[in-house]
Amino acid sequence: MKRIIHVRIYKGEKYYVAECIDLPVVSQGKTLDEAVENIREAIHLHLEGEDLSEWDIHPDLSILEA
Repeated sequence: MKRIIHVRIYKGEKYYVAECIDLPVVSQGKTLDEAVENIREAIHLHLEGEDLSEWDIHPDLSILEA
């Protein structure tokens, strides 16, 4: 099972944008730290109540920000 979810973070016009490569999740933040915090929360909310084995994701997942 996967233990890492890849996230791409880049500077948009006004905010940092964080988008998952492995999941259909996108978030943003005024600072890089805020964008990272927001994407982590969005991923956890997206996966809440899901059977993680169907997504091939281990419950102790890690997020790789690049």
